[in-house]
Amino acid sequence: MNSYERQEIQNIPEKYRPMSSWSYFGHQILYSIPILGLIFLIIHAISGKNINRRSFARSYFCFLIIVLVLVLIILLATGGTAAITAIFKK
Repeated sequence: MNSYERQEIQNIPEKYRPMSSWSYFGHQILYSIPILGLIFLIIHAISGKNINRRSFARSYFCFLIIVLVLVLIILLATGGTAAITAIFKK
């Protein structure tokens, strides 16, 4: 990235400023931490500070929901109902 591109990015309002690839990588690691990541994921998904971060958090949240549904379907299909009932009884 040359100096002109850096200057143009600095002129963009904070709300619309693009995230770097390292930022996406760091946020993905942050969101994968069990409880703390879920808290940050929800905060970033509803905040309006940076639209790119909000969109990434929402897409990651949708990914987690899809994975959860697929895991439940696989558990039900393979006869894992005992595991599911044990999870929900707690």
